[in-house]
Amino acid sequence: MSDDHGVHSCSRSAASPRWRFPSRWVDGPLIVGAGPSGMATAACLRVKGVPCTIIERNDQVGSLWKRKTYDRLHLHLPKRFCQLPMFPFPDSYPTYPTRDQFVSYLDDYAERFDIKPEFNTAVSKAEFLAEFGIWAVSVVARPAAAMDELDRSCPRAAVATEQYVFFARWLVVATGENAEAFMPSFQGHEDYKGNIMHGSLYRNGKDFCAKKVLVVGCGNTGMEVALDLANYGALPSLCIRDRLAERFPLWVADKILVFLSWLTLGSTDRYGIRRPREAGPLELKRNTGRTAVLDVGTIAKVKSGHINVVPGIERLTKTGVLFTNGATETFDTIIMATGYCSNVPNWLKNSDLFGDDGLPSSHAPHGWKGEHGLYAVGFGRKGLLGCANDAVLVAEHIARNGGFDGCAHDVDPVDGHING
Repeated sequence: MSDDHGVHSCSRSAASPRWRFPSRWVDGPLIVGAGPSGMATAACLRVKGVPCTIIERNDQVGSLWKRKTYDRLHLHLPKRFCQLPMFPFPDSYPTYPTRDQFVSYLDDYAERFDIKPEFNTAVSKAEFLAEFGIWAVSVVARPAAAMDELDRSCPRAAVATEQYVFFARWLVVATGENAEAFMPSFQGHEDYKGNIMHGSLYRNGKDFCAKKVLVVGCGNTGMEVALDLANYGALPSLCIRDRLAERFPLWVADKILVFLSWLTLGSTDRYGIRRPREAGPLELKRNTGRTAVLDVGTIAKVKSGHINVVPGIERLTKTGVLFTNGATETFDTIIMATGYCSNVPNWLKNSDLFGDDGLPSSHAPHGWKGEHGLYAVGFGRKGLLGCANDAVLVAEHIARNGGFDGCAHDVDPVDGHING
């Protein structure tokens, strides 16, 4: 969905003399990001008869899922609530697909809807040109030939790049909430002589057998990494830095979920794992973006002593950590399971839609739409189902207001059917 869908040269006089690089006009929306959000949007636009161009900074679709997730990862919701528009998961897939199954699903989705992003193309700046009523998106691209050289261990500085500008009437930001790894800064970081890594680099515990590993962060990633380490014979400690339905009001559903959790697990306070006092799991997700932990065996390992629970970090030492309770302990490796953040503020200028945190400043029902043809997909803190819903809304709005005469269909984002 790139050059064969109407991208062509644009004369500089049609835009502004302030760009020194070649420019290209996009027929239809320009989509930034070829993860689930970007692909869902492209597919929905396609069935509406709307051409689009997708650019992706990495060299494949779904790169976050392919390169920055651990081996044991499974989807945490039933597959019905994780599928993208118009393309259900195969019946042969289990209720909770594995990481590899979801990666295969993303590749099949791209093939099914003939989604062909322009890879190795990173946005450096995007701004709306009020005088022309269009978006100018500056990019830095590494041609495929240059990437082949890089794969052969060519120094990155020697790899050729191209810089040019896309001009488009519509801009769809689909880079998502998890574009960049978040690494907290601790006092004494420079003193620590062991290995510090972000959870996005963790694959499995093969190399950590008999090693003392501190996992910082008690979300789903932290809990699962700690469990995986224990299963591989490592000696993990889990650092808990702080307390962490449509048929019912949010507060009622939360109370039901908390009660059922208590019936299943009992009180976990004595193990150092305290439930949030200020919110239930649904309110926590809506207000902060943090997902309530779904236990897959970690609690049992904590109770049995195979996973140690420790308090917050006061500072790092040469060999390990000084904790907030005054205790010290040595660790071979520290894994920061501290999540991700949006990178939108780094490149999108003067946006009315996004706040300083890189998330839409106004949530549903209008968190997907800004002014001047700007849209956001996958920022609603509602997981893959939220991505699908956003994609449907954006495609329908562009098709309805853009004067496209393609064959229009209504799309069900849950069941994956085209209606009409």
